[in-house]
Amino acid sequence: MGETEAPARRFEEALAELEGIVQRLEKGELALEESLAAFERGIALVRQLSQRLAEVEQRVELLLKSDAGKLLLRPLPEGAG
Repeated sequence: MGETEAPARRFEEALAELEGIVQRLEKGELALEESLAAFERGIALVRQLSQRLAEVEQRVELLLKSDAGKLLLRPLPEGAG
């Protein structure tokens, strides 16, 4: 597995876990303590995912800067991301 595959896989796994937590909480079938623990885990995942997205955004901005230091804004191709 390459260097870029591992973080992408971890991101996808964390996102899938968060989606599962949301589904369980929306069903309303968890006990209070289980709901609280799931909510806390969900918040931790949101923070982790947000941080990773910010890191990727910074990297993309660096890659798109022109030689003159201007940021070149280009839409992502359809289906990318």
